[in-house]
Amino acid sequence: MSDSKRQFIIHHPPGFRRRRGLNWGSLGLMYASYYMCRYNFRFATPGLRNEFDFDTEKITKLLAIWALAYGTGQLINGLLADRAGGKRIMLIGAVGTITINLILGFSPLVSTFTTFALLSLLNGYFQSFGAPGMVKINAAWFHRTERGVFAGIFGGMIQLGQMAISNLGPHMLTAGIVVFGITLAKQGEWRALFQIPPLFTAAAAVFMVFAVKDEPEQAGFAQDVVVDEIDDSEGVTVPLSKSLKTILTHPLVWFYALAYACTGGVRHSVDQLSILFFEDQLGFDMANDVPRIAMWTLVLMPFVAFLGSLMSGIASDKFAAGKRAPIAMFLYFFEALVIAGAAVILTRGWVGPTTAGIWTGCIILVLISMTVNSTHSLVGAAAPMDIGGKKMAGFAAGLIDSFQYYGAAISIMITGKVLAATQEEHGYFYWYVIMAGFGLLGGFAMMALIFRQRSLKARGLKVTG
Repeated sequence: MSDSKRQFIIHHPPGFRRRRGLNWGSLGLMYASYYMCRYNFRFATPGLRNEFDFDTEKITKLLAIWALAYGTGQLINGLLADRAGGKRIMLIGAVGTITINLILGFSPLVSTFTTFALLSLLNGYFQSFGAPGMVKINAAWFHRTERGVFAGIFGGMIQLGQMAISNLGPHMLTAGIVVFGITLAKQGEWRALFQIPPLFTAAAAVFMVFAVKDEPEQAGFAQDVVVDEIDDSEGVTVPLSKSLKTILTHPLVWFYALAYACTGGVRHSVDQLSILFFEDQLGFDMANDVPRIAMWTLVLMPFVAFLGSLMSGIASDKFAAGKRAPIAMFLYFFEALVIAGAAVILTRGWVGPTTAGIWTGCIILVLISMTVNSTHSLVGAAAPMDIGGKKMAGFAAGLIDSFQYYGAAISIMITGKVLAATQEEHGYFYWYVIMAGFGLLGGFAMMALIFRQRSLKARGLKVTG
């Protein structure tokens, strides 16, 4: 048997896959519940417009503040995860996320733009505990040639949170929630969007306390059950200084960070602004009567995101021998092509408040979601584990993922200003143009990384990633 085929055959001891599945499932539920407390905000935006007269530019500013706080928090919390362990970090983030959401849902003092901005900042920071902790834990449980598929499947698990709030959110707004005659959420009440989802996060946190172990050794398995090609010595934590120096000086990490900024520039723009797109471009009343096609589009978007993540992970593990850049480069360029085509379609008048225009607009959102999320798990989850290994994957994930949210903040702020100036005449055309530009830049970043890898290899240097 050739070496290239042998590397895909990994033998695990009895009970390992089952115990890893429990770990994996608990982490997936935990991070999915983070998503419920993240994407609830987009359903509240029509209510914020009606009650506080927040225009599109103010709403995009709130989203940008959240993204900047999340990105900066990733840098800090990635380092903390490498020092303190991923489980502890994720639980701290859960407590903070629950607290901020409940304040948004119940406090009568939350009524000004400044207050919303402060709470958006805090929510973004606490949410940023999730990804570094999750990647940190799973780096210790998966071999390199398992990580692409893992990232794809895990991407689907966490998207369950978005699918859940995409069902629950519209239902709360249009019908409310009544259990045993007790009204838990009044019809049309946007504050309920911040009162119910934290309960799921609390339940997931309790389950995680008992189910998750930071590394296989804590679950009773031998140290070498998963071989780490970066540092296979005992333990999963390192001093902050070592993690900081190793990751910051890694010759490939900044290419991934730039590319992931481009992922964020598209992913968060299409996710968070889709509700306003439904209202402004397709003519829906999302605050009071959510059309069925809108609800199903929002459910289908994370589902196809999972499919895109899974297919890209399989391709990188099985056909590219664990290499992420070649697959990611193709996906970024394909994404840019899809969005550019959508822009052309909109200029022809085929996206608007007609039956055909509504179907076309919804299909475009689904296609964009599939293409952009194909790079999401690949670059943001698999690549950091390859670069940092079990001991430094936290900061590698934090650094790369922080750029996703810096890219998101830049994209959303630009989009808000551009739409305010052009929407009346051109609709959401420039929204597509901006996202297509980010997709194109991501492809060039991955192309540059491939050239860098070849240069290092020609000099006889072996660099993981």
